[in-house]
Amino acid sequence: MKSRNKWTLGLAGLALVFSLAACGGNANNGANNGAGNGGTANNGGGNNAGNGGAVDAAAAEALYKNSCIGCHAADLAGGAGPNLQKVGGEMTAEQIHDKIANGGGGMPAFKDQLTDAEIDSLTSWLAAKK
Repeated sequence: MKSRNKWTLGLAGLALVFSLAACGGNANNGANNGAGNGGTANNGGGNNAGNGGAVDAAAAEALYKNSCIGCHAADLAGGAGPNLQKVGGEMTAEQIHDKIANGGGGMPAFKDQLTDAEIDSLTSWLAAKK
């Protein structure tokens, strides 16, 4: 019985460590994920994500895999974080942008880990998920 309790406790601890580490993001992601330069969702400045500009889906997916997958899963189905498969139908692009940048409700803020262009790219990509 003790052996089974040790395994259960060990697995639970490992799951907790993984989920907390995965949500922290990566402060170096703009330099090495291929999306730091040119991986933007729009050509203008400011928060105009989701306004019909061309989305570099590959760059946005790379950002998602690097910063979001730990909490929202590879298929966007959720886990530690909510399901994002239809987030564009549930939130406006501005709400998505604000959530990524500022966090809230258990989600960490990414404004200090991602550039504005990277946040815009993720926003546009996720806003298209309806």
